Amino acid sequence: MPFLGSPLAFTLVYIWSRRNPFIRLNFVGLFVFSAPFLPWVLLGFSLLLNNVFPTGDMMGIAVGHVYYFFEDVWPNERNSGGRRLLKTPQIIARMFEGIQDGPHIPPQDDLAFADGLGEQGMDQVQNEGVVPVT
Repeated sequence: MPFLGSPLAFTLVYIWSRRNPFIRLNFVGLFVFSAPFLPWVLLGFSLLLNNVFPTGDMMGIAVGHVYYFFEDVWPNERNSGGRRLLKTPQIIARMFEGIQDGPHIPPQDDLAFADGLGEQGMDQVQNEGVVPVT
């Protein structure tokens, strides 16, 4: 298996399908099923088309199941104590700490200029405490 694109895709499909169990899907206009069955339907379709057992796809489902279990199921179990075993190590989290800032929200003073009112809008904001709507 020189390229792992298909197993990676199956891993992502498996995780998505387990996190969205109530979504109904339609496959080729013939089959209607709920999302948790999507990886298995794709696996069967791959087997039908290629006539060879798709070991890479099966490996992707297995990896996705392990990830789903340790991220979504295990922390909610009573015996786990709420611990996440796949939590990002602190040293790596600290390396990327600055990237995780929230969306840029302009300061209150910039809102009057954003409305195109310039200094007039700025004076109204300072006097009235509200941004005028034009």
